[in-house]
Amino acid sequence: MYQAKIMALLFVAGDQGIKEKDLAGLLEIDSAALRQNIEELTVKLLTDADSGVQLVNYNSIYKLVTKNEFSELLTKYFKSGLGSKLSQAALEVLSIIAYRQPITRIEIDEIRGVQSSGSLNTLLMRKLIKENGKKNVPGHPNLYVVTDEFFDYFGIKSLKELPAIEKFEDDSKVGEINGES
Repeated sequence: MYQAKIMALLFVAGDQGIKEKDLAGLLEIDSAALRQNIEELTVKLLTDADSGVQLVNYNSIYKLVTKNEFSELLTKYFKSGLGSKLSQAALEVLSIIAYRQPITRIEIDEIRGVQSSGSLNTLLMRKLIKENGKKNVPGHPNLYVVTDEFFDYFGIKSLKELPAIEKFEDDSKVGEINGES
């Protein structure tokens, strides 16, 4: 039962992954029990010829990633254009970055009300956004801005060509986002 829960949590976490202590807390089990389940799941996924994913641990952060043996297939998929449409979530994140850049992931998450790392990774892979320095606050999070590929993708020459943000904003929500009441 824990292995299915671990897979579900890691799938939703995407490239961000989940720290060992956070995973144990979410599952309400101790670290030893978590590690045992992780080890069993790691072996299960590695030895299952019908599984295209594996569980990895990078610096006490667990993630589900595709197996290396599928790299050619995945490259073919991305080159085919089948994965070229942006999801609604990715479009939301991209529009927030375009209008509010430079902006951190946490600031994007606060505006959307949901976690955005998966969409950010998609946009970074497609080179529609890029990291542009660090914000001078505790933790020094990355700042994101749009790229030249963004302008090519949407067929515009500058951010001034975007519709005025006032057309989309609800005054009460803008106040909430800015910390006003």
